[in-house]
Amino acid sequence: MSTPNVVSIGPRRARPGHARSWLAAPWPRALLLAALLPAATVAVARPAAGDAPTAVIEVHQADLAPQHWIAQLPDPDRLILDRAAIAAQNARMRAEDRSIHDIAALPDPLPRAFVRERIEALSAPPTRPLFDVHGKPVPKKEIDALQRALALDAIPATRPLRYGLVVHRADLRAFPTRLRAFSSAGETDIDRFQESALFPGDAVAVLHESGDRQWLFVASERYAAWIEARHVATGARDTVLGYAMREPYLVVTGATVHTNYTPEEPRVSVLQLDMGVRLPLRADWPPAQAVNGQHPHASHVVELPVRNADGSLALVPALVARSADVAGDYLPLTPANLVRQSFKFLGERYGWGHSYDARDCSGFVSEIYRSFGVLVPRNTRDQAVSPALDRIGFDAEATREARMAAVRQLQVGDLVYIPGHVMMALGHQRGLAFMIHDTSGGSWRGEDGTRVRAGLNGVSVTPLEPMLFGDTETYVDRMTSIQRMRPAPSPNPATP
Repeated sequence: MSTPNVVSIGPRRARPGHARSWLAAPWPRALLLAALLPAATVAVARPAAGDAPTAVIEVHQADLAPQHWIAQLPDPDRLILDRAAIAAQNARMRAEDRSIHDIAALPDPLPRAFVRERIEALSAPPTRPLFDVHGKPVPKKEIDALQRALALDAIPATRPLRYGLVVHRADLRAFPTRLRAFSSAGETDIDRFQESALFPGDAVAVLHESGDRQWLFVASERYAAWIEARHVATGARDTVLGYAMREPYLVVTGATVHTNYTPEEPRVSVLQLDMGVRLPLRADWPPAQAVNGQHPHASHVVELPVRNADGSLALVPALVARSADVAGDYLPLTPANLVRQSFKFLGERYGWGHSYDARDCSGFVSEIYRSFGVLVPRNTRDQAVSPALDRIGFDAEATREARMAAVRQLQVGDLVYIPGHVMMALGHQRGLAFMIHDTSGGSWRGEDGTRVRAGLNGVSVTPLEPMLFGDTETYVDRMTSIQRMRPAPSPNPATP
């Protein structure tokens, strides 16, 4: 097992001006000539559509197409990690990264202290004022009610460990509540009670219930938080833990895919499946037998978990159209596929903690890599320091020259971290490194030197170097680390 490479190296906007007459304006000569001569006598050259600038600094229309970046790759179909190497990488992640949880190894029965410690680590009382969706302060009595809803005193001395499968894309919350809370009045995108989300088929261990029994505190492989009980079906340990291991299977390779509509089984009708979700295929399904009122010949027959009225788990067939963006295996991890997968999210609205049925910056890169079968931690704070990846770290003493040297060496798929944010490298052009990332902000300096606040608020393509972190520092100044998947060893290593 190799040791991680930890190295401590430490748009333009028009200027405001006075109004001028149209003759005094500095028109390009060709355009002025076109205005003065008959249209038939002058042909004005226009830039190709791909060369047209966007409103984002240094980004052209061509930069918003995946093939633009794939065409620049010297070896686009090079296998970065093969299936065996990915399995080894995931094993290393599970063994070395403390943010990854082995729910199969949790104590059974669960001791009270074990459960209480995990709940209190997440659901601590807020220490600063919070505001609701109407901009009004969240009253102290509501915060106190949330603490009572945790029902910590009701945790038994021991309780049997239960397992379940998530049956619907569901939010993970800091408290057992749908109440949305924000740091400032009028800011309603970043809900401080939103933690993450789980997808259909995700396995969880049930550790506790809220006082009203409408919420469960669950542990999944990458996160422990509160989830609405109606989104979890509990079942036998082997059934739950074996669901993700069944073969053959289908992998969602689109940003999102939905099951076919069916009034016969509404629990699996138009169900959202996000990138990287793995579903067992019913290869044994009789080819002439209808699934929920529809002939299966033009669809894939998959098996999905559903929740019975008593909360128990059942597995039922559902259809995913063959036209959907799915595959019979995880995609090959190649530079070209990394670009293709990332661009499937381009323009999607930013969703803090997977809110808005979307994702945030760390969820974005996580889902990309999940479509290749690669496991990465959920949050940027854990991704940025994971010992299971090849990491270049930057401390406060790192020089600008050292940081820029690392930027020039970025490869497609590398993950670049600044405090609270992660970006994925696309390539280099026009002397700049370009990123694709899911961002709620985005700013740079205009021609007049003032800060341009773009409010990108979605999956965007930007250069790295001009982007500002605050009023004075750039993203490069605040880089904390670069993470890279370890390449597969050469089958024929050169001998000295």
